Amino acid sequence: MAGRFAWAKLPDSELMQLRLKDLKVSVEGTWLESCLERLYEELSERDLRIRPHAWISDEWFSPDTSPGIAIPFYLAHPRLMRLERRKIIDVEGGTVPECMRILRHEAGHVVQHAFQLHRRRRWQDLFGRSSTRYPHFYRPNPASKNYVQHLRLWYAQSHPDEDFAETFAVWLRPRSDWRKRYADWPALKKLEYVDELMGEIAGEKPHLTKKLLVDPISTLKQTLDEHYARKQALYVSETSSIYDRELLKLFSADAKYRRAPLASTFLRLNRNHIRRMVARWTGEYQLTLDAVLDSMIARCRALKLRAPGDQRQLMMDFIVLLTAKTVHSLYSPSRREWFAL
Repeated sequence: MAGRFAWAKLPDSELMQLRLKDLKVSVEGTWLESCLERLYEELSERDLRIRPHAWISDEWFSPDTSPGIAIPFYLAHPRLMRLERRKIIDVEGGTVPECMRILRHEAGHVVQHAFQLHRRRRWQDLFGRSSTRYPHFYRPNPASKNYVQHLRLWYAQSHPDEDFAETFAVWLRPRSDWRKRYADWPALKKLEYVDELMGEIAGEKPHLTKKLLVDPISTLKQTLDEHYARKQALYVSETSSIYDRELLKLFSADAKYRRAPLASTFLRLNRNHIRRMVARWTGEYQLTLDAVLDSMIARCRALKLRAPGDQRQLMMDFIVLLTAKTVHSLYSPSRREWFAL
């Protein structure tokens, strides 16, 4: 594959100046084909007569005008995945298990629109109205049992369509044992309805069949530099000095600890472990956490804080602090909009 693309050998600085359309990548001949075949097998096993077509675009999405799935360009080449990791830290869909999770979610959107399921009264009673405007932010309740938990950030709580797509993905996954996993959860009613509904449309021909390509990469004129500037802006928020009180409780500016390591150095050396742990516990994107850590490190430096005491315990205390603040921030009205999947 490397020989097909001269840009694969370019340094980041030059690669970032290319337009997305100049990459000329496609699904064909990549590892994504086997993931799609696996999705088709899962749908076929349920006798769902639909095979979502797929194309490369700038992000994951499924349009309501065609039974297909757009896949982000970076998954089509190892060089682009490495660039994505450097720019965003997370590579969304970058492993087979994660790619399958997202494909099942997107297949839920395809099935919904292809069979016009959102027009059914029972669907609306359980999930809400598909015509509900997508919010600029949503305030999830991490403890809610009214929704399944599939993708990160309690995504089912963002919109009725996402609630259905997430429920469908949980139902579709082989050996998910959803009846046991969601026993005594109100969300079980949604799963049972999806199970009943899929049995009803099994073997039927979908209403939506025209294979359109929406925003294919061949039409995208923004440069990689422009793409990542926009993408980073969606993840990163300003923190300034809002964590000073918590940092002063955890670390110290007392002169008696002048021989202790600098708190800024302590955080910098442990940032990868801290970021991974908090991302795992909260579902937050690592890039957002990295931006918060940058701000905290800067504040520790400005406040001349030291990190006295047992370093392992101090790191765990900091992880707990950052986890609590991250979950709390999910309720904030100032929360930025997440990427639509």
